Amino acid sequence: MILYNYLLDILKYTVAGIGIIYIAFYLFKPYLDKGQNLQALELKKAISGQTLPLRLQAYERLILFIDRINPSNLLIRLNGNGYSAAELHSIILNEVRTEYQHNVTQQIYVSTQAWAVLKRTKDDTINLVNNAIKAMPENATGLDFGKVLLTHLSKLEEDPYDIATNLVRKDLEHIF
Repeated sequence: MILYNYLLDILKYTVAGIGIIYIAFYLFKPYLDKGQNLQALELKKAISGQTLPLRLQAYERLILFIDRINPSNLLIRLNGNGYSAAELHSIILNEVRTEYQHNVTQQIYVSTQAWAVLKRTKDDTINLVNNAIKAMPENATGLDFGKVLLTHLSKLEEDPYDIATNLVRKDLEHIF
C-alpha cells in the first residue's frame, strides 16, 4: 500500500511538472517566435540590401542591351558605309551575339520573364537581319543593306525594341 501511494505521488508530481512545462512553453512560444521572425527579417533585409543594387544594375544592363542591338542604333554605331552588305551583315550578327554574351550573367539577377524578353529580342533581331540580307543582291553595299534593314524595321506595326524596353520596365516595377 505504501508503495502504491508512493508511485501515485510520483505520478501526480510528474504530471503536474509536465503540465507546468507545457503551459510555460506555450506562454513563451509567441516571444520565441517573434524573436525568430525578427532574426529572419533582419537576414532578409541584409540580403536585400546587398542584392538590390545588383538587381537594379542587371535591369539597367538589359535596357542597355536592347538599345544597343536596335538596328537603327547598330547602324549608326558601326558606320557600315564602307562595307559590303555581306560584311555588314556578319558584323551586325557578331555584334549582337557579343553583346548577348557580355550580358548573359545578368539572368541571375532578373526574373525569368525579363530574361525571356531579352532572348526573344535578340532572336528577333537576328531574324530581322537575316531576312533583310536575303532581299539584297550580292553586290549590295553596306549602305543599301542598312536602308533595307531599316525599311524592314519600319514596316512593323510597333517598334519591338520599345515593347521589350517597356516589358523590362514593368518587370522591374515588381521589385518595388
